[in-house]
Amino acid sequence: MMKMVIMGSGTGTNFDAIHQTVSEGSLSAQIALVISDKPDSLILSKARNHNYPIEHILAKESDKLLERLLQIAPDYIILAGYMRILSPLIVDSFPEKIINIHPSLLPKYPGIHAPQQAIEAGEIESGCTVHFVDTGVDTGQIIAQARVPILPEDTKESLHARIQDEEHKLLPEVLMQLATY
Repeated sequence: MMKMVIMGSGTGTNFDAIHQTVSEGSLSAQIALVISDKPDSLILSKARNHNYPIEHILAKESDKLLERLLQIAPDYIILAGYMRILSPLIVDSFPEKIINIHPSLLPKYPGIHAPQQAIEAGEIESGCTVHFVDTGVDTGQIIAQARVPILPEDTKESLHARIQDEEHKLLPEVLMQLATY
C-alpha cells in the first residue's frame, strides 16, 4: 500500500478527488498526513472531517517540514494546490517522490496565473500537468497531461474550473499508476 502525504493551501478539491479514490478502493493508499501552510484552509477542515491526521506548518518552517516528512517516510508527497515553493533541501531529500498538479500544459505558463496567461496569449487549448517536483518552478519531469479547449467566451475563472475538472481525474489516475509500481 502506497503511503502519501498531501499538501495544500486552499479549498482541497484535489484532496477530495484523492480521498474519494482511496475510500472507494480504486487507489490502494494510505493518506498518512495532510499538511497546509494556512491554518484555516479548507483542505485541513476536509481532512479533519475524514479523520486524517493534519498539521499546519508554515512554508518558511522548512526544517520542521523536512523533519516531519522524514518521520513519516511517505512513498509520495502530493502537492494538491500547495501554493508555496519547497526548499531545495526538501526537494533533494525526496527525489522523484514529490508530485505537483499544475493548471497548464507545461512547459507553457509555469507559476501562478496560468489560465489567464493562456487566454491572453490567444491559445486554443490549455489543460493540466502532473509532474515531479524539482528545484525549479514547475520544471520537473512531466508524468501526464490532460487537455481542455479554450472557448471564445472563457474567462480565467471558467477556464480554470474546466481545468480543475480534469485535474480531479488526472491526479488520481496518475496515483493509481504509481501505486502499481
